[in-house]
Amino acid sequence: MNVPPSRYVVESIPGVTRKAKPRKWLIGGGALILALGAFWYITRADNAPASAQRPPNTAPVRVAEVVRRDMSVVRRTPGTVIANTTVQVTARVQGVLDAANFKEGQFVKKGDLLFRIDPRPFEAALAQARAMLVRDQAQLKNANRDMALYEHLNQIGAVSTQQRDTSVSQVEVLNATLAADEAAINIAQLNLGYTEIRSPVDGKTGPLLVQPGNMIAANSTTPLVTIAEIQPIKISFNLPQADLPLILARQRTNGLTAIVDSNDAAGKPLSAPIDFTSNAVNNQSGTIELRATFDNKDLSFLPGQLVNVTVELDSIPNAVVVPSDAVNDGPDGSYVYVVAAGKAVQHNVRIVFDDSKNVAIEGDVNPGDSVIVEGQLRVDPSGAVNVLPSKDGTRAGPNTATDASQDEGPRATSTGAIRIIP
Repeated sequence: MNVPPSRYVVESIPGVTRKAKPRKWLIGGGALILALGAFWYITRADNAPASAQRPPNTAPVRVAEVVRRDMSVVRRTPGTVIANTTVQVTARVQGVLDAANFKEGQFVKKGDLLFRIDPRPFEAALAQARAMLVRDQAQLKNANRDMALYEHLNQIGAVSTQQRDTSVSQVEVLNATLAADEAAINIAQLNLGYTEIRSPVDGKTGPLLVQPGNMIAANSTTPLVTIAEIQPIKISFNLPQADLPLILARQRTNGLTAIVDSNDAAGKPLSAPIDFTSNAVNNQSGTIELRATFDNKDLSFLPGQLVNVTVELDSIPNAVVVPSDAVNDGPDGSYVYVVAAGKAVQHNVRIVFDDSKNVAIEGDVNPGDSVIVEGQLRVDPSGAVNVLPSKDGTRAGPNTATDASQDEGPRATSTGAIRIIP
């Protein structure tokens, strides 16, 4: 007989046979424990402080210290190197170019022989002019004898006065002819001398533009070679016309000096006095041209080279100076972030002068304040900040987000006008 399975487990006890009940209390107890654990976790999270729930919202920044010092009013502008003198050497007579007596790019002195033109046609022309002079001199001697004869014959009545006057005129004509012959000889000598083309200046030659063997024309628009005088050499640059009062005032007192972004053999910046100021302002660019002359002994400059020029125009005494990176532009004007008590406080400022590296400002900013120079985009006004070490590995300022009183050590000075807070 099939019996349905029992819902009870039969336990066998010696001497006793009975039915066992299911252990429901185990299942209920486990569920209760899970519910109590979940309730404890939720209540603990709700009662935890806000700082334990999420990391602090601080912006990482780097700072620099505001300083007070005299600040130079300088202008930085690109300049162009130009030759002190540039000469295009051309032929003054026509002929066949026989030879070039220099190498391309060679330095030459004034008077050095550069080219030689075939001189034979000019030597022949000079000989012809001299021969004509000798001929006309002989004719003049004969005319003088005739004039003396006619003068005597006229006195005794053998010839008319008209014949005597004709002989006198003949002598005068021949005297003029001799003068023309002498001039022709001088011209022939000059033309012969022009067959040797010599350097008119000291300088550096460029490429040879006409090769020997070619027929060249007198005063051609195509030069044979170009010579640039580069010792000394000039640097030309332009400044805004708004700086003209400062330029004139400085020239009346200490004079202006141009400093370029190159160093001499000793590693010192190259500088030279400004010796030229244009007499007109360019009406298209609104600038005025200035030039400075450098001796260029080491040939560090070549015509056409671009350089950066710095000119000091004035000085601002006791200026409050911050790095250019500290100044930001906003809808209400320029401002800086000053770090105080671990927070970034916005201060509006007025720019007195900006030289692209440092800025002289006016406003509620004092020397010794720490201004943010990096990380401004992540800063909230009056928000907490975390001052990072400077990029050279040193501390840039106290870590105000954690403990502003941790580091009260001495302040180090970096290179230049900006002192970095350690």
